[in-house]
Amino acid sequence: MFLSRITIENFRCFGEGDRRFDLQLRPGLTALAGENDAGKTAVIDAIRFALGTTDQDWYRLDDSDFHKEEASRQIRIVCTFEKLTLRDKRAFVEYLTYGKKPDDDPVLILNWTAKDTGEVRKGRPYRRIEVRSGKDGDGPSIPPEARDLLRATYLRPLRDAQQALSAGRGSRLAQVLRHSGKIKQGQNECDLERPLKEQSLSVLGIANLVTHLLKDQEGVLDTRGQIDEHLAGLSLSGDGITSKIDVSGATASDEARLRELLEKLDLRLAGDGKPGLGSNNLLFMACEFLLLAQEDEGSNLLLIEEPEAHLHAQRQLRAMKFLQDQAKNGNIQIIVTTHSPNLASAIDLNSIVMISNRRAYSMAEGQTELEPSDYRFLQRFLDVTKANLFFARGVMIVEGDAENILLPTLASLLGRDFTEHGVSIVNVGGVGLRRYARIFQRKHVEQGDEQLTIPVACVTDMDVMPDCAPAIIGIAKDADDWPDRSKRRWRAKRDIGNEQALTQYRKAKIEKASGQFVETFVSDEWTLEYDLALGPKDESGRFTGGLAEDVFVAACLAHEDDAINTQAKKISDIVNDAISDFSALQDRAAPVGCCKKAEVLASSVYAKFARDGISKAIAAQYLAERLKAKHDGGSLTSEDLRAKLPKYLTKAIDYVTGTPPNDAPSDEDATD
Repeated sequence: MFLSRITIENFRCFGEGDRRFDLQLRPGLTALAGENDAGKTAVIDAIRFALGTTDQDWYRLDDSDFHKEEASRQIRIVCTFEKLTLRDKRAFVEYLTYGKKPDDDPVLILNWTAKDTGEVRKGRPYRRIEVRSGKDGDGPSIPPEARDLLRATYLRPLRDAQQALSAGRGSRLAQVLRHSGKIKQGQNECDLERPLKEQSLSVLGIANLVTHLLKDQEGVLDTRGQIDEHLAGLSLSGDGITSKIDVSGATASDEARLRELLEKLDLRLAGDGKPGLGSNNLLFMACEFLLLAQEDEGSNLLLIEEPEAHLHAQRQLRAMKFLQDQAKNGNIQIIVTTHSPNLASAIDLNSIVMISNRRAYSMAEGQTELEPSDYRFLQRFLDVTKANLFFARGVMIVEGDAENILLPTLASLLGRDFTEHGVSIVNVGGVGLRRYARIFQRKHVEQGDEQLTIPVACVTDMDVMPDCAPAIIGIAKDADDWPDRSKRRWRAKRDIGNEQALTQYRKAKIEKASGQFVETFVSDEWTLEYDLALGPKDESGRFTGGLAEDVFVAACLAHEDDAINTQAKKISDIVNDAISDFSALQDRAAPVGCCKKAEVLASSVYAKFARDGISKAIAAQYLAERLKAKHDGGSLTSEDLRAKLPKYLTKAIDYVTGTPPNDAPSDEDATD
């Protein structure tokens, strides 16, 4: 059987009614991902309270475990188990809940409630805890012996694996060994008349042999004899007092002796030196999986908080592959919490549940707007650099390295630093932008499914150049020498039509990925570098010129990047020459046809990339450094920069860093 659903009310960050927490689970592995304080640990602890754990730890409720906003002061945790085997049904026959149809499989529903009575007993607040069965908790109470079959194995975060595997009372290794049938195989008594190699002794048999050998050891017998001599001298004639030496615990029950013997064993990694925390944690996990594999009835549920603890990246990936294989092939259900994009990138997307705003959002097929083909695509391309989106308060999805490098700097200079606002930037490399966006869109919103309220901005290019650009960037001789439209991949404004047609074209691009809390921000004109050079329109409708000089200088620096790195040229000399060249370029720029001077100048700046093949990514790095230096030097304020940037960029940055959803860009805004 497996835990298929958990509902939590009035426990820590979870309220009641529409604020309660409800999580649907699948067989196999489930990974709970999300930022700190989202509620991941509260979910794990709720399961521990309701089911108990195999380490027999006892947990006392604290005032902080009760949801502060509720006056009822009653916690309710409901665990539902499905796919019960015949053995499970027999074990829990009195507590099963049956469906309406005769052929419906029964389920086991455990209701754990803790009521704060207001009483004080022995100096502590008294909380009445009940564990009952039934859909509404109106079935028979589930006794401790039945609940023992439901206990989960729990691996706490920042665990001390070495301590857990050390000898001593309650040793984890002793618990594993006691579940091994071979521990009790063999004879419990040794035949001293036969050679030992011909006998098969159990652990108790070995202990009995050791007890016999110890008691009959020459030094022990000699000491006992001397004690008896002294006793004789101290006793009256005829008392007949003699001594007897026994091994401590030898007269206890077999089960107690076995436990005591096994608790003397240590489990350590072989080899020289002291192993690190990471290796010890792997040893601990291996031990726990052996214990789970030995369970032949009840719940095989494993809870792991932060399996990445103490493990470097490659070991994290290896550990996650092992966990997924065990969950798939070992009849084990595993629930993990993680803060690691490295682990998230290695987990099947169907197995990830995002915890956000104290609600659960499964990424499983059928729960999001992702298509089946999207899952196959994302399984290949959702790497560690993109998986950080599962832990963000806001997500910026871009299509190129230039945006990936430049936008964080622009946001910081505008006073909306991505790091401070918990924004992840995801570079999809020009493909699959809409696939990533659909991760955040829920499938059944109309049926009551909660929307995922994380703001997601998809930044993409309009990819429609001004009519003067083809000749300027060298893909056509003049406006009358364009190849047939069906034979070229680029588009200019006259290919689309008038302003109304351009508006509809932009609107169609926006609608492809937008929906719920996902908004698409399309470049105002053509592409990032062109729009940065062109700038926004002023109140009279004229282009401001934006960052044309800065983009041109950055392109010249990128062109000389190798010479700069080898110190063959100085940055200052290249900048001075670039400013001079830009001034000449600006003087030559003149309107061409329907294109204004600013469009011709911006197209000439963009020609450095399109015609000369200069790296956009390297230029973006130089541009970011140049803008930051100006800002730090006081020649470019945040307000000045905002006035020079294309509106689609400032709106996208504002959206993911805290602008309320109602202020998201409308279709009309997109045509500014």
